[in-house]
Amino acid sequence: MGLSGEHDVGKLGRVVVWDPAPTGDPVLDAALRVIATHQDSKPSTLIRLLGKDLRHALYARLASGGVLHVGQGRILGLFPAHRWPAQDSGHEAEVRQQLIQALVQESTPSERTAALIALLHALRCEHKIINPGDYGLSRRQLRSRAEQIADGNWASEAVRTAIREMTAAVAAAANFVAAVSARASSSG
Repeated sequence: MGLSGEHDVGKLGRVVVWDPAPTGDPVLDAALRVIATHQDSKPSTLIRLLGKDLRHALYARLASGGVLHVGQGRILGLFPAHRWPAQDSGHEAEVRQQLIQALVQESTPSERTAALIALLHALRCEHKIINPGDYGLSRRQLRSRAEQIADGNWASEAVRTAIREMTAAVAAAANFVAAVSARASSSG
């Protein structure tokens, strides 16, 4: 799977499935079926489709793997809510160490770590995961290193595009609500 290039059929930068063979992982196989069905779509379209009902499945998988445990609670003492606190902080520490190695020590990240860095870079929150001051870096230096890694990751542009589109949609909805509210208050 990847993005179409200049020599591929269809529009440039669309998602293409080159090997539709099942992976053996139920969550990934379901995602592959969705992607194969919507081939030649924009990455942002697929991200929205893939995100439907995915959170609970992934939380349940993490709980069955011992990373999280399921908790029940209440919001404001009234509304039932699920909580998924970490059962073992070892996994988080390991991921954070991989991020430090890639972003601070400038070692070559794994594909998984590079994808995570691309997501953090697209969200502009590298500094929230790694405090650059702890390593004698500025936020700009940390961001620059994240950008270098993100630029080498095929998914990074797709993630940035999807986030930009979602942000624009939220802003448009907020503007619409503000305009309707202003019109209603001036009419009344």
